[in-house]
Amino acid sequence: MQEKDISATEPDWSREQIERFWEPGKKMIRAVRRYQAAQARGGVLGKIASKYWVLNHLFWSTICQSELHLNTKIGGGLRLTHPTGIIIHPDSKIGPNCMIFHQVTLAGPVTLGGHVDVGAGAKLIGPLSVGDHAVIGANAVVTKDVPAGATVAGIPARVISEG
Repeated sequence: MQEKDISATEPDWSREQIERFWEPGKKMIRAVRRYQAAQARGGVLGKIASKYWVLNHLFWSTICQSELHLNTKIGGGLRLTHPTGIIIHPDSKIGPNCMIFHQVTLAGPVTLGGHVDVGAGAKLIGPLSVGDHAVIGANAVVTKDVPAGATVAGIPARVISEG
């Protein structure tokens, strides 16, 4: 069976599809997306809906002990495999089909390209940008831009392989 080839700019929305009751990461992402849609809709119904999604987001953020701000720009297909302790600065931008593991911090305006995997405990201290298809190793401390396709690891993070 062949895998479906998805470019860095085409989101795979099935990665965010809720399939069970207990999927706190997916439910937190859904709350952000629905809040943003309600805000864009505007009007009285938009205000009421946005207030509901703020409370929903607060609940799932508390369960996850994570901070994924309601106005963060998130590309489709974000995957929070283990959503505990993730802190994302409100000025960060997350590209499509990224995967962020637990205890990750995006401090400051960090821009992730498409298909970026961020390992557990990694700290990205912005401003910086990470290119498409890059991999950030577990517990890496990234303070400089990461080129597309590169794998970085260590403290401070260094390129250990290039794509």
